[in-house]
Amino acid sequence: MSNTMTNITETHSILNINPIYANIRAILHEARSRSYRAINFNMIMAYWETGKIIVEEEQKGKERAGYGESLLEALSQRLTKDFGKGFSTTNLKYMRLFYAAFPIRHALRDELSWTHYRLLLGITHTRAREYYLNEAIGQNWSTRALERQINSFYYERILASKNDVDVKKEADTNTQALITKPEDLIKDPYILEFLNISKDMRCLEKDLEQGLIDKLQQFLLELGKGFCFVARQKSITLEGDHFYIDLVFYNYILKCFVLVDLKIGTLTHQDLGQMQMYVNYYDRQLLNEGDNKSIGIILCADKKDSVVKYTLPEGSKNIFTSKYQFCLPTEEELRRELEREKSFIEQEKTLAL
Repeated sequence: MSNTMTNITETHSILNINPIYANIRAILHEARSRSYRAINFNMIMAYWETGKIIVEEEQKGKERAGYGESLLEALSQRLTKDFGKGFSTTNLKYMRLFYAAFPIRHALRDELSWTHYRLLLGITHTRAREYYLNEAIGQNWSTRALERQINSFYYERILASKNDVDVKKEADTNTQALITKPEDLIKDPYILEFLNISKDMRCLEKDLEQGLIDKLQQFLLELGKGFCFVARQKSITLEGDHFYIDLVFYNYILKCFVLVDLKIGTLTHQDLGQMQMYVNYYDRQLLNEGDNKSIGIILCADKKDSVVKYTLPEGSKNIFTSKYQFCLPTEEELRRELEREKSFIEQEKTLAL
């Protein structure tokens, strides 16, 4: 009897200690995280101060040929000897650029690492750099995620997808959050390089869908801010006929369902009509209190803007079509895409007169 009571007491003690341990563990994790962030930020501030000193010293000796390079080489040798790695000539150049790009000391953010800042220094456009900085903080992007978004021209594709000139101007001069309504959310094209599918490989729609599910974290990053996965192959039955929506998401910023249909070939008017049916069904049958109207995105290999224009109702704001690419675009490819979109918008304005 005594042994039984002892076991019960020990079991009770273990059950009681679990929540205590969990609380202590959380406190220690948070303390370690704060300590690491403080150390990281102190180093970032030291790099900023180093950059400032280098810039000011170079300005004093700007009339001497090669002064900047010789100064960096001499500093690199001495600092490496005293402090070890991290003070190569290249890294000192980054510190100099760091000070030049972020001249206001108190504007530096402790949420970002030195690697984050080094990636941001590669962006010459000030507004774009500020946008990536804010998104990296707001969405807790890792350095790999930030690098991927920069390399895939995330900011530029968001702007390129907006047909409203005023919205583009606002986004380009203000660095506020770009997502305020459904059309602000869509990119064109979407870059799916993480699927490791080459242009020459045959790919079925089911393979594309499975690839996106397998790489869901990367796909959510590409979709943008506020997306949560809901379902795949969501079934709809209408008078005995069964239909299946490839992917369903919910966007907690826009407070609406986002239905995604995948098309391997060129977009057709039937594809648009089908998506309109899906969106109508969700709006009439599946919305919860507080939800906004659903939106549909058709991801296709290619599309013709005139088919989209004359299939969808005039002024439609809930059905969107975007192309997808399996490799990151070059600057030249992106420029051509922007020119194509600009030409289409100008043509639309001319026809409207």
